[in-house]
Amino acid sequence: MAVENSGTLVNGVTESVSGSFGYRNNFSGLYEKVTLLIKDYLHQFEERDSKVVEFHTPNELRKLVDLSLPEEGIEEDEIVDLCKKTLQYCVHVAHPRFYNQIFSGVDPVGLVGQFLTSAINTSMYTFEMGSILSLMEADLLQKMREMIGWTNGDGIFSPGGSVANLYGLLVSRYHKFPETRDKGVQHLPKLIIFISEQGHYSIRKFAMVMGMGLDGVVSVKCDDRGKMDVVDLEKKITEANAQGYAPYAVVATAGTTVLAAFDSLNPIADVCQKYGLWLHVDAAFGGCCLYSKQHRSLMAGSERADSVTWDIHKSLSAPLQCSAFITKHKGILSACNSTKARYLFQQDKQNYDVSYDTGDKSIQCGRLNDVLKFWLMWKAKGTRGFERHMDNSIHLAKYLAKLVHEREGFELLLEPEYTSVSFWYIPPSLRNCTDQEERKEKLGKVAPFIKAKMVQEGKIMIGYQPLGTHPNFFRMICTAPHGTESDMEFILNEIERLGMGL
Repeated sequence: MAVENSGTLVNGVTESVSGSFGYRNNFSGLYEKVTLLIKDYLHQFEERDSKVVEFHTPNELRKLVDLSLPEEGIEEDEIVDLCKKTLQYCVHVAHPRFYNQIFSGVDPVGLVGQFLTSAINTSMYTFEMGSILSLMEADLLQKMREMIGWTNGDGIFSPGGSVANLYGLLVSRYHKFPETRDKGVQHLPKLIIFISEQGHYSIRKFAMVMGMGLDGVVSVKCDDRGKMDVVDLEKKITEANAQGYAPYAVVATAGTTVLAAFDSLNPIADVCQKYGLWLHVDAAFGGCCLYSKQHRSLMAGSERADSVTWDIHKSLSAPLQCSAFITKHKGILSACNSTKARYLFQQDKQNYDVSYDTGDKSIQCGRLNDVLKFWLMWKAKGTRGFERHMDNSIHLAKYLAKLVHEREGFELLLEPEYTSVSFWYIPPSLRNCTDQEERKEKLGKVAPFIKAKMVQEGKIMIGYQPLGTHPNFFRMICTAPHGTESDMEFILNEIERLGMGL
């Protein structure tokens, strides 16, 4: 990063700087130093004795890192030191024993794509600006549509699975009530969306944004595995129709956030077909099962959906974020969202086919290039490489469940079918407890206690939560790309060690 100063010195300080982005100091060695820093940072996780996190409270962190914003810039070495401290005190998602969230790991080829994305620093609204990246996006979306089972359609990469779900709600409303694009919803009966009680909260958030309110989202019961109850779905639809409401979409889930449950898409599609409702599948978590010949049946019936949300960063370790909204309805994104801003989307451009100008079908103007990293990953791994990644993750989840079954003091909530394993650690003091209410109350305190100690020590990170009538349990997401069977054994050993005195 060669930044050279030029200007007039006043009392030894450069008052005007030309052609240097306003920097007063020289940063010519910054790129090289930080590149080595990142390389060392990632290589440390090849050894499992490094920490997943060096935890400090917010007040402690303010004392450890100078967060103040100066009037004049600091020197290169000080910037490098701040980069070191940032890496030191952040959560190390790339660590092979990070299992705290649905995402984990940092794909090395994807990281190169992320670097290039920031270096290019362009927006994706037109082919004029997106160029080769626009073609990558078009081809990736087409390939993903084919994997779902569609030959044609539409789609766009979005800033996260939640926004991809918003696209699903918007185009489904437009499909049923195209007049809402111009007239809004005031003239319509109460609009209704159906989603399982374990579906993602983004649907309820965007119902508020879209003017439908939380009352516009009807929760459908789940069975004991967390899958949508199709009988209750049809019951709720008939009730909404009887009240004069206007149901227009069902959101099924392929991989719920907590239990990783896959709703039964074919029976849900039958109900949607019967009542003329759009079927959107939130496969942000579970969509990557489609790469696996062994496990793609989890999304059987996806070809009957109208649209799908699919995150690559969740299960395949693509750098955040990498999310797609995909639909089989060609042209519906533009029909729903276009405002034809003439300063960007001129239809008389003479250099290229303006159908590659995707910005007018987006709800954004500036839109980050989230495709290069994914395209490079696919080139480097191939479809079979993604399949190996997914098969290993699901294998580890099933292996961990087997260990939980066989080990005294552990109890499985349910058998996993994807990458999430939910289980309790039962400390010795509760193993012979016959009072179920007392047991439930005390068991709910075990996971939070162990998690606090876990974070303080920093060796592993696993999430926990309650669900329905179930007290707090551990939820372990087995998507770490470096994960092994010995890691699964280590996890249970650590939990038992941390909770033995309870």
